[in-house]
Amino acid sequence: MKRFLVICSLACSASEKGYFQAAEGTENAPRHLVHVNPITAEDFLTEQDRQRVADSIAEAELRTSGEIRVHIEDHIEEGLLDHAAFIFESLGMHRTRDRNAVLIYVCVADRQVAILGDQGINDRVPSVFWHDAIGVLKLHFAAGRHADGLCEAVRMVGEKLKAYFPFAADDRNELSNEVTFG
Repeated sequence: MKRFLVICSLACSASEKGYFQAAEGTENAPRHLVHVNPITAEDFLTEQDRQRVADSIAEAELRTSGEIRVHIEDHIEEGLLDHAAFIFESLGMHRTRDRNAVLIYVCVADRQVAILGDQGINDRVPSVFWHDAIGVLKLHFAAGRHADGLCEAVRMVGEKLKAYFPFAADDRNELSNEVTFG
């Protein structure tokens, strides 16, 4: 299945830098191997933030027939793109009527994000279509504003989809708007 996608590494926020400080007795260990109280996917967003993101998705989908999902995971062993594509399919995102679903995928521990669009989008958009949404995520995540970044990226994705997939009278919400975790 052919998909358009963009990936990038996320910057470390000031609040997250503490997670990579040496723990007692590990002063001589390589810094990249020492993790103290790492943030988890479940901790990435509060319950209130999860609802804000879901509300942003619902609002964005009022202007487009496209479907948007956000999925957050702790750490993955395989490649980011392979795993994000697996999540895309496991969430049934490839089954939308117009093949116009978009996944915003965040891997917290690895500080990486991917935005994947289904084939209906890939066939219509330029190769740099998601770059600005990735940039917004990077800026907000680096400042520790996870929900703000996701909400703004969702709004941007919705606006971009509107140009190619405007809301249709017969449109229905094909996928859940809830943030999922793995």
